[in-house]
Amino acid sequence: MTGEAGREEALQRFPELRRIQAELAAYESLLARWQAKINLVSAATLDDIWLRHFADSAQVHTAAPHIARWADMGSGAGFPGLVTALLLKSTPGAVVHLIESDQRKASFLRAVSRETAAPAIIHAERIEGALPKLAGQIDGVSARALAPLSRLAQLAEIPLTAGAIGVFLKGEEWRDELTAVEAVGSFTCESAESRTRAGACIVVIKRKASPS
Repeated sequence: MTGEAGREEALQRFPELRRIQAELAAYESLLARWQAKINLVSAATLDDIWLRHFADSAQVHTAAPHIARWADMGSGAGFPGLVTALLLKSTPGAVVHLIESDQRKASFLRAVSRETAAPAIIHAERIEGALPKLAGQIDGVSARALAPLSRLAQLAEIPLTAGAIGVFLKGEEWRDELTAVEAVGSFTCESAESRTRAGACIVVIKRKASPS
């Protein structure tokens, strides 16, 4: 589903996107312009940005609407972190740290955050260096299409151990990955079916409670 039909479908599935339509339209325009210079998203999905990227990313905020302080790992073109930031734009104290080591993609994220006034801070460095320093300053960690769940849990171990939760958008391979994370024993995992992609899933990872 592409173009206007895709936009309407995205807004029907996620009505919360309606209040940031203007910001998302500016985002879409910037993405199309920058895509001609650097590869931000798959060319096959560029015409379906509202449903494939904006709506899909909105599921992070939907999974944890009470969280206003996030770190997004491997933000790339800003999915899901920059969409989360826009959804939190009117929330006092909200901040989303976008971690992206590719300098050109980080520049794109800065351009969109400036244009849309998103409450985002861009960290142009590797996750291993940036994320541990944010422990205690964030309550949620997100990522999409970045790495297997076991690797995501490893990268986010310090903030997760400090009490943050992980919300990760995963494709069809999520079941096997979930088993690997649960086998570690340090975290609990919950899953919910994706509202935008058949077979995909949103996985929430939390620190396992200490026995009383």
